[in-house]
Amino acid sequence: MCCENNSRNLATDPAHNTSTSYTSAKDLLLSVALGQVLSLLICGIGLTSKYLSEDFHANTPVFQSFLNYILLFLVYTTTLAVRQGEENLLAILKRRWWKYMILGIVDIEANYLVVKAYQYTTLTSVQLLDCFVIPVVILLSWFFLLVRYKAVHFIGIVVCILGMGCMAGADVLVGRQQGAGENKLIGDLLVLGGATLYGISNVCEEYIVRNLSRVEFLGMIGLFGSFFSGIQLAIMEHKELLKVPWDWQIGLLYVGFSACMFGLYSFMPVVIKKTSATAVNLSLLTADLYSLFCGLFLFHYKFSGLYLLSFFTILVGLVLYSSTSTYVAQDPRVYKQFRNPSGPVVDLPTTGQLEPSVTYTSLGQETEEEPHVRVA
Repeated sequence: MCCENNSRNLATDPAHNTSTSYTSAKDLLLSVALGQVLSLLICGIGLTSKYLSEDFHANTPVFQSFLNYILLFLVYTTTLAVRQGEENLLAILKRRWWKYMILGIVDIEANYLVVKAYQYTTLTSVQLLDCFVIPVVILLSWFFLLVRYKAVHFIGIVVCILGMGCMAGADVLVGRQQGAGENKLIGDLLVLGGATLYGISNVCEEYIVRNLSRVEFLGMIGLFGSFFSGIQLAIMEHKELLKVPWDWQIGLLYVGFSACMFGLYSFMPVVIKKTSATAVNLSLLTADLYSLFCGLFLFHYKFSGLYLLSFFTILVGLVLYSSTSTYVAQDPRVYKQFRNPSGPVVDLPTTGQLEPSVTYTSLGQETEEEPHVRVA
């Protein structure tokens, strides 16, 4: 009776409700803000790449990615190498080396395909088709991570994509359709391929950082990424690298690019673990707008009020998406088994109606005090 009274008092206590609302609003704003930090890092990546390619004619996307993978290797792979036990580098490689090898190749080619697409298609096409990563992440999360979405999530996604369409429309109106080439279809297919690979990489990253560790993911990406991107660099880009007119300005741009890329890779698993791969990709839609706002001063881009409308539309979509948590579906016939060698075997009853098939799951540690369970 006392507990019931306490629960009733908490439910009707205005101070308690205010504190809960404040915490929810704080978490919502934090989720949106973390995503915008990632967008700003991508903005830095885009600006340094633009200076390298247009002002210094250094078209070396593979080499730029290679520098990032080397940094990941030096920081995170070496961290795994000095660890002891099951988290040691060799122990991880023995268990799942081939999975990380595939993931490393997927990550390398996702970056390469999207950068390569700019040579064949327009900037507007890249911006619009790059949104294809969002349905890819949603579908993969639905089938492989068993994530389930509510109506407000889909409304938020649609609002974000509308904001992106508004930005593409503004680009057309102000004549900012850079990169048009004769093989537009090839460029569009490259973007779709890169977006698909990005989606696969992001969903795998979410699974790893939630169930294993952020350091393991980054260490393995650094190991296989540096190895395979080094091979790709030697085969495809060694001649371009020799043509680069090296000086302190170019060196500084490469350092800036590598710092932003390393920061993006290091910080993204933190944001994905707190939110989700879908939320992160929605947040990254504002990266092009940050690049545009910088371009107004650095490259004298033309301004349109539709850019501001696009920015705030995407932010509204992000707030809508982040306002409600997703949940995880689990088959109720699959019961968790607890190991207790000394305890009895308990048979679960098979009679009665099964509960609905959507439940919340926990990733906590299993306890050894509970009896072993057999599913009849």
